[in-house]
Amino acid sequence: MAQCTAIKANGERCQGVAIGLSGWCYQHAPQHAEERSRNGSKGGRRGGRGRSSPAGELREIKATLRELTEDVLSGKRDKSIATVANLLLNTRLRAVELERRRRETQELKGA
Repeated sequence: MAQCTAIKANGERCQGVAIGLSGWCYQHAPQHAEERSRNGSKGGRRGGRGRSSPAGELREIKATLRELTEDVLSGKRDKSIATVANLLLNTRLRAVELERRRRETQELKGA
């Protein structure tokens, strides 16, 4: 596997794996700039009073997993990036479940 040819702001060479023969990793490939921007803008979206609803979060996570799967299978996205994203999505799922349990416990205590 070839190493990315990009030079980071601190002067060091990027340690990422180049995609195909492009010489760039996903984070530096110009052809992925719009996609990276679009994916980054999703991170700050929240619903009501700064919190997202569990149902909305689950829909978002499922959609992201579907997109990652399709992109990996088509060769559009690097497997290592998708693997890390999947780990982070699993962490989000655990957080959603813990929040659901906490609310359920509070409701039982209040009843």
